[in-house]
Amino acid sequence: MNFNVNVNSNLELDISSEDISKLDAIKISESKYHILNNDKSYISEITASDFNSKSYEVKINNNTYFIKIKNPLDLLINDMGFSLGSLKHIDSIKAPMPGLILEINITVGQTVKEDDALLILEAMKMENVLTSPRNGVIKSISVKKGDAVDKGSLLIVFEK
Repeated sequence: MNFNVNVNSNLELDISSEDISKLDAIKISESKYHILNNDKSYISEITASDFNSKSYEVKINNNTYFIKIKNPLDLLINDMGFSLGSLKHIDSIKAPMPGLILEINITVGQTVKEDDALLILEAMKMENVLTSPRNGVIKSISVKKGDAVDKGSLLIVFEK
């Protein structure tokens, strides 16, 4: 089994299960390892991890590296053109349900990142925070605070 490893967003390595099994590593605590490679000693520590996105921050001999790992399934999905990035070409946001606009946290021309809170829609006495589905710039906002909206009403348009 092969893995694709991206280090600091600028170095890509392909590592096999065989490479991993040959690694001389000893676990010395919950997050620290002692590694011997080509007669050199390294102390590594996993300082942060996000299992779902397979992203890790690893400190090796006091240098910090940001690592993203892709397994064979991730690579196959990417090769087939179904990567998450390719699905994020959403140009507008419509109301997922009827409700009342309680708050708008953005302005036209503002740059937003994926998962930024855009507005709050009250529906059935519950506040629903609508977040950005992608990175982008706000082209227009079709509603204002206090507006009642129907399901499917256009709320926000992104620049392309």
